[in-house]
Amino acid sequence: MSIGVFSAVIIFSTLVVMLIMGAPIAVSLGVSSILAILPIMDTEAAVITGAQRIFSGISIFSLLAIPFFILAGNIMNRGGIAIRLINLAKLFTGRIPGALAHTNAVANMLFGAISGSGTAAASAMGSIIGPIEEDEGYARDFSAAANIATAPTGLLIPPSNVMITFSLVSGGTSVAALFMAGYIPGILWGLACMIVIYIFAKKRGYKSSQTFTMKEKVKVVLEALPSLLLIIIVIGGIIGGAFTATEGSVVAVVYTLILSLVFYKTIKVSEIPGILMDSAEMTGIIIFLIGVSSIMSWVMAFTGIPSLVANALLGVSDNKYVIFLIINLVLLVVGTFMDMTPATLIFTPIFLPICQQLGMNVIHFGIMMIFNLCIGTITPPVGTTLFVGVKVGETTIESVIKPLLWYFLAIFIVLMLVTYIPALSLWLPGLMGYV
Repeated sequence: MSIGVFSAVIIFSTLVVMLIMGAPIAVSLGVSSILAILPIMDTEAAVITGAQRIFSGISIFSLLAIPFFILAGNIMNRGGIAIRLINLAKLFTGRIPGALAHTNAVANMLFGAISGSGTAAASAMGSIIGPIEEDEGYARDFSAAANIATAPTGLLIPPSNVMITFSLVSGGTSVAALFMAGYIPGILWGLACMIVIYIFAKKRGYKSSQTFTMKEKVKVVLEALPSLLLIIIVIGGIIGGAFTATEGSVVAVVYTLILSLVFYKTIKVSEIPGILMDSAEMTGIIIFLIGVSSIMSWVMAFTGIPSLVANALLGVSDNKYVIFLIINLVLLVVGTFMDMTPATLIFTPIFLPICQQLGMNVIHFGIMMIFNLCIGTITPPVGTTLFVGVKVGETTIESVIKPLLWYFLAIFIVLMLVTYIPALSLWLPGLMGYV
C-alpha cells in the first residue's frame, strides 16, 4: 500500500469515526490529519508541523473579511431590515397565486444576499411571513417548505463568506469574480423554487395578495432602498476596484451600524456588545476550522491524495460529463452531513485539480461546489437551515420533507444547468474582465 493510500485511509476513517462519536468537526480534522502524518515523521515533528500549518493557514489578510461580514450580517439580523425587504418583495409578487410564499422567496434572496446567511434568512423571514401565511389559510408544511428551499440563495448571491473561504483554499481565486459568478445561479435557484410554489399554490387554491397604491409603492421602495444600497456600495466598490473585499467588509459594518442605529433606529447602543460577542464566537469557529484544515490540505498534498483520487475517477470514465456528475453526487452526499466551510476546505484540494484537468474554470468549479453544499444546508441529517425553518414554521421535518422533494428536484435541475453550462457562472465575471 502506497503512503498516499495509507494516509487517505487514516484521514477519512478517523474523521468518520470521530464525527460519529460526536467530536467537533475542527478537532476531528486536526486529529485525523496529525495521525496521517505520524508514519512519515515522529510525534514531536508532526505536532510542530501541525501548529505551523495552523498559524500559516490563518495568517492571511483576506481572512479579515470573514469576521466583518459576519458582524455586518448580525447587525442586519437585528436591525429591522427583514420587514422592509418583505414589503418590497410584495410589490413584485402580490398578484401571483400563492403571493405570500413568492414574497418569502424573493425576500429570502434579498435578505440572504445582504446578510450572507441562509439560516438568518430562514429565521427572519419565516418568523415574520409564517404567521401571516397561516392567517391567510396557507398550510404550515407548504409555507415552511417554501421558506426552507429558498433560504440558501443568499449563500450564492454575494456577499458570501463561503466564497471567501473558497478563494483562500483554491489558491487566491478573485473574490470579486466569485461574487459576480454567484448572481445568476442564485437567482435561478430562487426562480426554480418559485415555479414549484406556483404549481402548489394553483393546486391548493391559494390566491394573490394585496395590491398597493402608487403612494404606498413609493413609501415601500424608499424604506427598503437604504438596505439595498448596501449591496450596491459593497459589491459595486469591490467590482469597481474602489476597495478590496476585506475593506468592503469593513464598509458593510460601518454602513449597517449607521443604518440600524441612526436611520431605522432599531438597535440600541446597549445591544452592540452582545452582537460583537455573537460575531466573535462564530468567527472563532470558522477561523479555527480554516486553521486545522490547513494541516489536512498539506498532508493530502504531501502524500499525493488528490492525484490518487483523480486517477481513480478517471479510471471510472474519461468522459468529463460523467466525472462532473460523479463529483456532484459526492458533494451532495457530503453536504448532508458536513457544514459548508469544512466541506469546502477538505474537498476543494481533492476535486479542483481533477476539474481543472478536464478543462473546468476554477470560478465555475467554485460556484458548482458551493451550489452543491448549499443544498446540504436544507437536507437531513444536519441541515441547519432545514432545522431553523422547521422551528420557526412550527412544524416537523416529517411534514415538510414530502413537499421539499419537489423543490429538491427543481434545484437539482438548476445544479445540472450550472454544471454543464459554464456561461451561467462565467458570463458576468467575463463582462468584468475576470475570465
